[in-house]
Amino acid sequence: MHSFFLLILLFISGFHETDPDIVTLKSEIEEYLSEQEGTFSVWFQHLQEDEQHFAINEDTLFHAASTMKTPVMIEIFKRVEQGELSLDDSIKVENKFYSIVDGSEFRMTLSPDSNDPIEKMVGEMATIRDLNHAMITYSSNLATNILIKLVGAEETTQTMRELGAERIKVLRGVEDLKAFEKGLSNRTTARDLGIILEHLARGSAVNPEMDQQMIEVLKDQYYRDIVPAKLPDEVVIANKTGSITGVEHDSAIVYLPDGSSYVLIFLSKNVPENVEGREIGSKVSKMIYDYLTSG
Repeated sequence: MHSFFLLILLFISGFHETDPDIVTLKSEIEEYLSEQEGTFSVWFQHLQEDEQHFAINEDTLFHAASTMKTPVMIEIFKRVEQGELSLDDSIKVENKFYSIVDGSEFRMTLSPDSNDPIEKMVGEMATIRDLNHAMITYSSNLATNILIKLVGAEETTQTMRELGAERIKVLRGVEDLKAFEKGLSNRTTARDLGIILEHLARGSAVNPEMDQQMIEVLKDQYYRDIVPAKLPDEVVIANKTGSITGVEHDSAIVYLPDGSSYVLIFLSKNVPENVEGREIGSKVSKMIYDYLTSG
């Protein structure tokens, strides 16, 4: 009798982890992460089987690093849908920005050896399409700051709220050192990134056509050393990473050859070496892939 009432209580409370295999997988990943130095968060959601879901530290706040560029992309495409912008509009590439602390001007440090194509275009015109592509695929900080100045950080955050992401915050662009020193940084949680990527995967972030365009940009990702790193080449992955000292993130939609797909978010902070953070994330990704493909 007690068991019956327990089952009813679990059902009423929205308990989803009814699959014992997914509970085991979560436990194995938690055990692995507990043996590593740092703080970690994971969000996994199968897109065809809702009950295939688990989360670890999903509401822990992290410095967003470059994962905040996906919300900026969504805001851009939202403005395009509303007719305010066109992806073919051109903007002058200028390395001149203003701190959110006091409005003082700052310039970004550019590298002549960078893979970022926008850094080579200072003084020239670039389309929003090309700026967005570089922001996502090469994680262009210069393109990011130009685009945030165009669409607004507050407006981007508000769009995330409308999508159900309650704690993610796009506060500023990149390399605003005065803001950084005051602790004013972009932030995220694994839950919020998971919600956003699920919207993209299901065609409900902006609309199905535009969401697919954004996914195609994410599929062009240059940085593939976390979620994709240990997976077979035939697995198609649309992802956006983020990295600063002691922080390694990846946020991905993973498409398996059998037609199934899933969202995987891996966040980390306080890792002793960034290369270790990437290795830990890629290991978690492989554990999930092996779970899904072993049977």
